[in-house]
Amino acid sequence: ALLHRDQSSVYTSKAYYQACTEKGITRYMSRKGTPADHACIEWFHSVLKSETFYLHNWRNLTKDSITDIGEKYIIFYNESRIQQRLNDQSPTEYRRAAA
Repeated sequence: ALLHRDQSSVYTSKAYYQACTEKGITRYMSRKGTPADHACIEWFHSVLKSETFYLHNWRNLTKDSITDIGEKYIIFYNESRIQQRLNDQSPTEYRRAAA
């Protein structure tokens, strides 16, 4: 699994590094002070973390459970999550209406 993150202290801590290593997660970091490099994915990751992972105890998550949470969230995000910028539709509904 690949995990993109910024350079905040949480993600550069020894405990975080060890937890990722133990769970077989490869870490990917943007250049320091350049969140615009990946603005869209930075925003998505922020939403993903706040709506899923921040609700769980990281110590109890396995690689499989992290993958499962991520996969289910992507389906939810595309098919069910209403977005104001898409006229209060999910991305799937918005694409269907545009077709």
